[in-house]
Amino acid sequence: MTDTLFLSSEDVAGLATPAEYVDAVRDGYRQRGEGAPAEPRTALYNEEPPGLFTSYTAVLPDTGVMGGYVYGAGFGEGDAWFVTPLFDADSGEPLALLDGASMNPFKTGAAGAVGVDALARPDASTMAVLGAGAQARGQLRAAATVRDLETVWVYSPTKESREGFAGEMDRLLDASVAAVSSSAAAVEGADVVVTATNSPEPVFDGDLLDPGTHVTAMGQYHPEKRELDDTTVARSTYVIDLRGRLTQDAGSYMHAVESGAVEADHCHGELGSVVAGERPGRPDEEAITVFDSGGTGIETVAAAAMLHGKAVEAGLGETISFAPASEALTGRDDHSSR
Repeated sequence: MTDTLFLSSEDVAGLATPAEYVDAVRDGYRQRGEGAPAEPRTALYNEEPPGLFTSYTAVLPDTGVMGGYVYGAGFGEGDAWFVTPLFDADSGEPLALLDGASMNPFKTGAAGAVGVDALARPDASTMAVLGAGAQARGQLRAAATVRDLETVWVYSPTKESREGFAGEMDRLLDASVAAVSSSAAAVEGADVVVTATNSPEPVFDGDLLDPGTHVTAMGQYHPEKRELDDTTVARSTYVIDLRGRLTQDAGSYMHAVESGAVEADHCHGELGSVVAGERPGRPDEEAITVFDSGGTGIETVAAAAMLHGKAVEAGLGETISFAPASEALTGRDDHSSR
């Protein structure tokens, strides 16, 4: 038997700062750029009862861990449950099992911030946020750790949502955060644009982007989710989290290829390759850059390992036990498995 730490959502909440998430996730993408294995999500949909089961995985050899994310969503209930297993990369022993709900917006926001840091202009100070939910909060809080933001414009279709978001973030951040009445008003003049929606249609007009703008799109992880229009894709140096997503679930990119707006090889490369210095990032000051952040095991495993270390130091969590295959499957002290 081996002891494994279970961390509840309450244990994880507030355990790390946005900057600590960003540092951990940046190092995870650096490892990916140097060859660490990672796979895009698998998504299993069921019609009756309606639901979704998703998983994605990664190995971070320098950190010494591997793991991923599994979550189930019952569409009848309208909710989801996130489970994060973390394993020792050498022995395979389970180190921790985390309730991933609390960390979800922070680890996803950290991936977006790593994209901003790698691709946005160093002097970027104005930002547009399209969306006003938990993911938008995570994106903005993380981005504020990598750029000195002065002004943030927020748009979502519901007035109460965007105004509540703007008021909350204005109090929390040093930047001036204000709600605007259209996506065009948010995007025009912004140095950085972040889309945090679940829209099946483009949420802004790509012709509105000024030269030098960076866009992080984190809500297009399905062929029918398309936050960015063909113009944005075609105008951009397009960077993705994992190349495997380009033909699987990168909705905006897939549409742009199908429409003929871009060739299939338009993608510049993976974010990890840019972070690791294997590929150049922003070509020049005038370039428009895009980071397509559909969700991977890279940020999940990196964040989970960081939280596990902090939880051990703080004495948080409960110990649960797992039996190795040599005990549970064979009853013998060997390492065979099927």
